[in-house]
Amino acid sequence: MNAPSRFTLTLSALALTLDSTSRAGPQEPPPEAEPARGLRVRAQGAFEGMTLFSPLLSHDVFLVDMEGEVAHTWKTDLPPAGSVYLLDDGHLLRSGRVEDNPMFRGGGIGGRIQEVDWDGKLVWDFPLADEYQTQHHDLEPLPNGNVLAIVWEHRFADDAREWGRDAEALGERGLWPDAVLEIRPERPGGGEVVWEWHVWDHVIQDRDPDGPNYGSVPDHPERVDINADHRDRPPISAAERERLEQLARDMRAVGYTGGDDDEDGDEDEDEEGAGDGAGAAPAPRRRGADWLHTNAVDYHPGHDLIALSVPNVNEIWVIDHSTTTDQAAGERRGRFGRGGGLLWRWGNPRTYGAGGDGDRRLFYQHDAQWVLDAAADELRLTVFNNGGGRPDGDWSSVEELLLPFDPERGFLREEGAAFGPSQPAWSYAAKGELYSGFISGAQRLPNGNTLVCEGDKGRVLEVTRDGRIVWEYWNPFGGEIATTQVGGNAPPKALFRATRIPSDHPGLAGRGLE
Repeated sequence: MNAPSRFTLTLSALALTLDSTSRAGPQEPPPEAEPARGLRVRAQGAFEGMTLFSPLLSHDVFLVDMEGEVAHTWKTDLPPAGSVYLLDDGHLLRSGRVEDNPMFRGGGIGGRIQEVDWDGKLVWDFPLADEYQTQHHDLEPLPNGNVLAIVWEHRFADDAREWGRDAEALGERGLWPDAVLEIRPERPGGGEVVWEWHVWDHVIQDRDPDGPNYGSVPDHPERVDINADHRDRPPISAAERERLEQLARDMRAVGYTGGDDDEDGDEDEDEEGAGDGAGAAPAPRRRGADWLHTNAVDYHPGHDLIALSVPNVNEIWVIDHSTTTDQAAGERRGRFGRGGGLLWRWGNPRTYGAGGDGDRRLFYQHDAQWVLDAAADELRLTVFNNGGGRPDGDWSSVEELLLPFDPERGFLREEGAAFGPSQPAWSYAAKGELYSGFISGAQRLPNGNTLVCEGDKGRVLEVTRDGRIVWEYWNPFGGEIATTQVGGNAPPKALFRATRIPSDHPGLAGRGLE
């Protein structure tokens, strides 16, 4: 008899393996492998420079080259709050997290503005944290050497209720409206606030005609609805309110009593809400004090404008920095004649009564940034649209927006309509591959590519206009700080943001990094 071939033996072994597997029952899938960390893609067409980032769970700040090698490291004494910037003199500007704040808690909390020189020496350490006001998330260095900072401000629950906030949407910690402060550094430990803008000066409510700030929300898109984060229906204009009230009066006059509406036609809203009339599910009641959670501030020097990312209402706002502080508290004067009122807003027209849930375009977005090399008569922004809660599932995208702007007339909008644009000028998405429900960012590069930070994974990728990945890096650093020290449940390698530093940046000159 001929000896069995190796092919026959292999088939027999495979049969035995399959038989034993079937007898053993279902097998557990192998554990998912940790993605390889470090450089993954380096292709032609990438923008040359260094990439700066500060892992959320590390005291260290890193500068890596195009090969993914660490070119420089800064050691710091506080966990990061979020942003980090390389200044023209090679110093770092960062926000540090202060523990045990007497009032404020939450992801992105900071409390210290720090400047660190190239060798790691702390040259400016400015505290901005107490029970009344605390810096959080982002900073922005200005051309004049000053710094813009986002801060929470504490308003007691009674004061917020008097100002028009729904009592059901207030907790023991009251309300934390955001403000933007411009600070002139007084090194080594001081600073002077030389300009400020407060959202509290620009709120509106349509619930209590006898209370302060009462008005028609759709008739005042320059103002912020103090209940925008939780209300069950989009706000309606004064004319539409009057029409509904007249309809109710006419129906009562012919003997129709209807339900238990009150005399002014404002239906009682219970905890479940009543929808917006378009079949949308009612918004949940919220009791969080951090009702806006502004997570990015960016400055446009050509037009003296400030962009803010406000994720809890799913909007980007633009305000005028050309005002004085007194003018910023009102809605007149300044370059665009609106004072501190919102000049432009985008992402969720439902908040000011110009649309419904189906018109929403932003989903808890981060990192609104001006595109500074746009044409002189254009205003463009990029934003990382995190995408949690989209109607068709959770997926992230990067959007580039061309704002409806005329240098002479300002921001253009048809009366009663939503602010444009109707669609992004460009976007990047990779469903199933790109998704981060929080943090993250996007930066337009001088060659037209876009640097994208998928924050929760610590993944940084550079994409071309046609969506080709020409550089990809997975952060290998971080994890030595417990998540309890920075709030939330950040993964060990998570990044708040990443920034490509051009090779000719003044802060890199003479550092031997060529």
